Amino acid sequence: MLPRFLLADNSQEYPETIFIVHNEYPRFIVESDIDDFGANQVIHWIDDEPSNETLIEQLLNDAESFMEEEFDNQENLYDEEFGIN
Repeated sequence: MLPRFLLADNSQEYPETIFIVHNEYPRFIVESDIDDFGANQVIHWIDDEPSNETLIEQLLNDAESFMEEEFDNQENLYDEEFGIN
């Protein structure tokens, strides 16, 4: 089973952009500014776009929460590896 969300980037072509892939139905990729999730945000739908705006809003909120938690976790792992308190 795949994770619900994945982080992706293409820092050579889009250094200021992060991509978050949603692997459950409805599948989509959110392209956004790495420092501000809501800035320049584009949703690339893999499945048909839902007509339920509330669902879309919740999915985007979940994607943002996932991204923030992943960044925090990566920072904590880095701090632990290098003994930074």
